[in-house]
Amino acid sequence: MGTYRSMRTKAVAAVAAVGALSLVVGCGSGDDSATGGGRKDGKVVITMGMYGVMGFKETGLLEQYEKENPGVEIRAEVAGDEQTYYTALQTRLAAGKGLKDIQGIEIGRAKEIVDTRAAKFTDFSDVAGTGHFLPWKQSQITTEDGKVLGLGTDIGPMAVCYRKDYFEKAGLPTDRDEVAELWEGDWKKYVEVGRTFKKDFTGGDVAYMDAASGLFNAMVYGYPEQYYNEKGDLIYDRNPAVKEAWNLAADAAEDGLSARLRQFQPGWDPGLANGTFATAVCPAWMLGHIGEKAGEKNKGRWDVAKAPKGANWGGSFLGVVENSPVKEEAKKLVAWLTAPEQQAHIFQKQGSVPSSQEALESPDVKNVTSEYFNGAPIGKIFGAAAQEIPDKQVLGRKDGTIKDTFSQGLTLIEQQGASRDEAWKTTAERIEKAVG
Repeated sequence: MGTYRSMRTKAVAAVAAVGALSLVVGCGSGDDSATGGGRKDGKVVITMGMYGVMGFKETGLLEQYEKENPGVEIRAEVAGDEQTYYTALQTRLAAGKGLKDIQGIEIGRAKEIVDTRAAKFTDFSDVAGTGHFLPWKQSQITTEDGKVLGLGTDIGPMAVCYRKDYFEKAGLPTDRDEVAELWEGDWKKYVEVGRTFKKDFTGGDVAYMDAASGLFNAMVYGYPEQYYNEKGDLIYDRNPAVKEAWNLAADAAEDGLSARLRQFQPGWDPGLANGTFATAVCPAWMLGHIGEKAGEKNKGRWDVAKAPKGANWGGSFLGVVENSPVKEEAKKLVAWLTAPEQQAHIFQKQGSVPSSQEALESPDVKNVTSEYFNGAPIGKIFGAAAQEIPDKQVLGRKDGTIKDTFSQGLTLIEQQGASRDEAWKTTAERIEKAVG
């Protein structure tokens, strides 16, 4: 998912846009029947289909591009929910109509697009100046014969967000560097800290973590292969990384370390507002949501510490549909929006960690801090975390679906008291049905 914010600015207000089904930029219509742009009244009209808060509208980049290119008008439609967006995109790709010139592609959908819809998207391999991305990013959207179906926007390097005040009440260190040392190199140490927290916390009914599924995702995404191998075979049931993550997450659930509040599901936002848990495994894009939902009263109580191991959870691409009447102009816009300068700009304004290696190394990214998260140097923390992501990131067709199914499986342990073996069996049955 690519919804990022920097707490150094007032851009948190932009999160409200996530709740809207559509937003319109320029003078276009947000009607679902709208399709690709074209040439109208002497202008090139480029349409965009996106989801969540990808940052291009919210940070003023679309408006800037229009000003610098007065012959271009951009019409952007933004779905609040990625699942709703992707379902509609699949329908439109199959029908060959209703598509925008530019379509956002979430990382969990990239492999399915590459394998089944490559002919629907134009090739970016001939676009100059696109060699600045992290080595693994563009490979995720490239076909076996070298067709590049889009350009990368953000990534989701991991950290751990924690409540300083709660750690103090548990007798734990509160300095972010000292906190990171507690669990350095091993997620098992993170769970051990949770056991200490539960034993020693003196501040009432507060859980150590929000949900075991956050821990599971962070662990799994730290490996090159997760649910599929490079051949496209489904391997979740025999991948030691998945089994290790499942068992440690189940340990945390069974030990009562979780508030049983799945991220972005009902109850999680009130949990943030009411302070019902002390930590959350957080990719960079989650900071804005935490800041907004935890609210002004909790400003400065939250901080950010380095995660035990590097991992990537989330990220997006922008692709251009093959039959766009303004294909070349749309490709030019995508290249500009994903260039290092624009990626750095979005990170400064709303915290989207760049997929551009060049942007990550720039002072405009490295020097960003988060006022909400106690002045945490998020540019340095997430920039360093990005460098720890494995150079190979193998994606599968149904990665997003499988991730959600595992999260639901861990909920069976947390909320319904199922054994880990029962929950695994149910999860496996659901996965086989979903991907079959």
